[in-house]
Amino acid sequence: MINIDAQVRHWRDSSLEDLEVARVLIDKKHIRQGLFWTHLTLEKMLKAHVCRQTHDLAPRIHNLVRLGELGGLNLQEGQIKFLGLVNGFNIEGRYGENLEAVPEFNEAKALLQRVEDMVTWLNGTL
Repeated sequence: MINIDAQVRHWRDSSLEDLEVARVLIDKKHIRQGLFWTHLTLEKMLKAHVCRQTHDLAPRIHNLVRLGELGGLNLQEGQIKFLGLVNGFNIEGRYGENLEAVPEFNEAKALLQRVEDMVTWLNGTL
């Protein structure tokens, strides 16, 4: 039998750890890597919601929008667009053939702040 509370804790705690890694990487101006970690941060927090909603293990997918849907979240259009944007950081971090220009430091810090805000909201709704 699956311990859903343990799964939720695992995904939430791992998400919060990954957020710290993203902060360090971006502060050290490792922008592409830091933004990849912002994706991991949101992915894991959303997987905590999926476990809570479905009473099952989270699927092995990385699409943040889809995870939000599976988690039963009532996301607003702006949130969905933002998750779609952050999805791109996952691709850029894994596959080198489609590299986009790396955001400037100040833009990366602003994106990180938006991720932090969303993580705070998601964590508060678990």
